[in-house]
Amino acid sequence: MKESREKKRTYKKPSINEVAREATAGGVVYRITKSGELQVCLFQDVRDRWTIPKGHVEPGETAQETAIREIGEEVGLHDITPVCWLGKVNFRYRRESTLVMMNMQTYLFKAGKNDKPKKEKWMRDVKWFDFDEAIELVEYEDIGKLILLARNRIRQRGEIR
Repeated sequence: MKESREKKRTYKKPSINEVAREATAGGVVYRITKSGELQVCLFQDVRDRWTIPKGHVEPGETAQETAIREIGEEVGLHDITPVCWLGKVNFRYRRESTLVMMNMQTYLFKAGKNDKPKKEKWMRDVKWFDFDEAIELVEYEDIGKLILLARNRIRQRGEIR
């Protein structure tokens, strides 16, 4: 009797033929509840990752204009006030045979009192989270650090302790 052997299937990724640089921008959007709690708006993408709204900078747009546009498009928040620039995150990923180098400028925005988030069709969910829960859920470590920095900026403004 012959033993059956499983053949290992290996998939070789194509060689990287190109490096692309892409500029993106996004925002940490917060609100303070009536009871004084800090909340952050996150959305859940199709791969179940929680993150902040962000997207590509269009020709003629500043990074802050992009962040405002993307927040409106992705999570439906339009009554937002820019507070400050939080920083930039550099990351990379592979798109077939292209290495994509992303640079994301991130800003802090305060949401208006009556603005309610609405998800785009491709998203799984969008909602407000208490600060500690948002930090636990956010998928990307660098974005988590920016959310922590956002809390410090909000404290400096005297909105929370």
